[in-house]
Amino acid sequence: MPDIAAEARPALSGVLDWVGMGEIEMPVALQADDGRTVSSGARVNAFVNLKRGDVRGIHMSRLYLHVDKALSAEPVTPASIRRLLKDFLESHADLSDRAMVSLRFDHLVRRAALASDNSGWKSYPVSITGVMDRGHFALELGVEAAYSSTCPCSAALARQLIQEQFDADFAAGKPLDRDAVMAWLGSEQGIRATPHSQRSFATVKLRLVPSFSDFPIVEIIDRIENALKTPVQTAVKRVDEQAFALLNGQNLMFCEDAARRIQDALDQDERISDFWLRASHHESLHPHDAVAVATKGIPGGYTAVPDGLQPR
Repeated sequence: MPDIAAEARPALSGVLDWVGMGEIEMPVALQADDGRTVSSGARVNAFVNLKRGDVRGIHMSRLYLHVDKALSAEPVTPASIRRLLKDFLESHADLSDRAMVSLRFDHLVRRAALASDNSGWKSYPVSITGVMDRGHFALELGVEAAYSSTCPCSAALARQLIQEQFDADFAAGKPLDRDAVMAWLGSEQGIRATPHSQRSFATVKLRLVPSFSDFPIVEIIDRIENALKTPVQTAVKRVDEQAFALLNGQNLMFCEDAARRIQDALDQDERISDFWLRASHHESLHPHDAVAVATKGIPGGYTAVPDGLQPR
């Protein structure tokens, strides 16, 4: 059969940084902490460079077949990603010396309620990206976790209004009746203002040390959520909602506070050689978000510019 991509010369010569297939629909399997194999639907991008300007195109079908074979054969690990990239390059030995594959999927984790005996499923967006560049292998893991953030400024303003209401309802110089004060504290009249909270998102990109054998997805998510202390919940009864309100009250935070908490948690993980993080608070007060970005700060590592953009 004719192969135009191989036989025809390009109308214009030029090397290409990446050529391949985007948004391939594939299943992906991961080894869970309890030994189970967990499967999800993934979107896969598979690319190689085209280093020869005299060749019209690559062999895209080979990339697809390699992806299909690799993801169908075993759970995804750093080792399997490396083998997949080597297969890309071996099948394009005369055309390419760089290869890249990325997977995006939602990872479901069952989470216990804060106080009751209930539990529910929680979905975390995950991305895995591997690059083989002239024999050098790099691996990135990306995760996103949702949490609640209560504004310290609005909490202080709410406390002031409550103090003012107390001063108006309980005149100075008169003895306080404990039962009356307790009833007042439990009334809408007493708690006349509340701080605003918002659903917020921690997005992190991590470079993993090459020797690590598995993707520590749940461990990294747990580290982030334990640092923030207010992850969004699944199954919630009143006792759980009350426990959540208590956690929010004890963990008031601006986006800057959240970013520093995550930064400190990731700094202490020896499996992570570099990281980029973004704390986004989708404010209920404003129609815009409050955002803080931080990196590990190593030479040649992630840049500190939001979204990875390079300044010009």
